[in-house]
Amino acid sequence: MSRNKEDFQKLREIIAKEKKICKEMIALADYLKRAEVEEQRIIESQISLLQRTLKKTNDEIPEVLSKINLLVMPTAKSSGPNEDPEKVKQDFTESAKRMKEQAALEKNLTKIEEQSSKSEKKGYELKELKPVGLEKLTIKRMKKKEKKVEVKKEKKASMYVKTANKLFSKLSDKIISEKTFMTMERDLVKANLQFTSRGYISVIFLSTLIALFVGAFLGVFFFFFNIGSELPIITKATGDIAGRFLRAIIIFILAPTLTFIFLYTYPGMEKKATESRIDDELPFATIHMSAISGSMIDPTKIFSIMIVTHEYPNLEKEFKKLINEINLYGYDLVSALRNSSYNSPSKKLSELFNGLATTINSGGNLPDFFDKRSQTLLFENRLEQEKKTKAAETFMDMYISLVVAAPMILMILLMMMKISGLGIQMSTKMITIIMVGAVTLINIVFLGVLQLRK
Repeated sequence: MSRNKEDFQKLREIIAKEKKICKEMIALADYLKRAEVEEQRIIESQISLLQRTLKKTNDEIPEVLSKINLLVMPTAKSSGPNEDPEKVKQDFTESAKRMKEQAALEKNLTKIEEQSSKSEKKGYELKELKPVGLEKLTIKRMKKKEKKVEVKKEKKASMYVKTANKLFSKLSDKIISEKTFMTMERDLVKANLQFTSRGYISVIFLSTLIALFVGAFLGVFFFFFNIGSELPIITKATGDIAGRFLRAIIIFILAPTLTFIFLYTYPGMEKKATESRIDDELPFATIHMSAISGSMIDPTKIFSIMIVTHEYPNLEKEFKKLINEINLYGYDLVSALRNSSYNSPSKKLSELFNGLATTINSGGNLPDFFDKRSQTLLFENRLEQEKKTKAAETFMDMYISLVVAAPMILMILLMMMKISGLGIQMSTKMITIIMVGAVTLINIVFLGVLQLRK
């Protein structure tokens, strides 16, 4: 009976696994319709892999079914003219007796199972050894860790994102189907942002709509009012109506346009920043992996160990995606490496994953591979650091010239022109405000340029 239960449980697990594989194949088939040519090749390989896995899983069902002993009522053979009636009667009697014994056995087993379940609920009557001292502290610490892990998994969409999805989900789906924002979608995946393509596009439209209303309000405000440096700060606008109207239109257009451009380009900027951080960690992580692979451990375990160390936070996310490809989606290590290389924000990490997949397929030496690749990455990292140092020196010279020297010279010239009466009607306070504003603007531009370079 217990053996049958185990076999039934195994059969249930196999069927559940087949359901998951079928769902994944359906999802990939839907995505294949709107994928690019390069993506279609990868998706088709994934679908074929899932088909093979499904066939392999399905082949396990007959073996499990053969182990299950079902209670079948024996059927009496039709009595022919040569058969003894007494023998037939005896066969029926014996089969009925066996069925009765089997039923009694099942009833007893059911009672035993019910009693065991009740005892589990009530607890054992035997006294258990209670933890004391250090054991108590250890158990408490383990419980705290478990609670923390559970809290991290609970991530819900914000109210803003939910509202955006309600308002613009249909429009977002249409744009996704037409592949209008394909580049932005790829950058969104590679940047590891916690957004779906539909959700982020909906957020873009909602933010742009809000910026449109804000721009309209500011345009109307500056059409009727001016903001000055002296009290009262807000004064009624006077002057050419055409100029005021043009100013209002520019504000009305710029607010939503800049909002849309920023949100559209943000995943790309985040992807570049993530790539830079990964490239900085990759040489040292590769050395670490080379040391681990020297123990001839399973290659999958290498990435699990790297995740546990928590020494490479940016690479940790990529390694988690790789492990999820294996554990959740059922891919083998080589296929998971290929998929992760395609979705990685770093070109160097993609090359590492592809090289590792090739080495595993060809049966190469993993320690030698990691050792050679680490040396190459360290050399490239040194060159990159030298380039950054030289670029920083150049930017420092430009910054000193534009932010320190130029404003001082300009301010001195304006003050001299005002004193000499050469047509400068601005007060000293106004000149100071202009200089402070100019310096602030130059700083913002420099920070933006530095961010783009990253």
